[in-house]
Amino acid sequence: MGSLKPGANYIYERDGEAVYAREFGETDRTLIGYDYKPDPRTADGRPLIDHIREDQLWGEIRQMAHTHEGLREELERVIIYYQLLKESDNTVMYHPV
Repeated sequence: MGSLKPGANYIYERDGEAVYAREFGETDRTLIGYDYKPDPRTADGRPLIDHIREDQLWGEIRQMAHTHEGLREELERVIIYYQLLKESDNTVMYHPV
């Protein structure tokens, strides 16, 4: 709950995309969140920068797998699992090893 007091009565206010909570009778307010607006440039609505960072992360993982045998083996297992899922319409069972 952060800095909000349990059991207190709050008035919620919006200022642009920011949402604030103000305790009833007080003037100070606390930022509690933002409006979620899907990014129209992406298929899932997540911000484009999140997709770019995720792509960079996977690129770094693939690069490190060239020189780290354990990471390479794990990545190969993920690829095999992914291929099995695609071929079997997502009916492959998962069992941790």
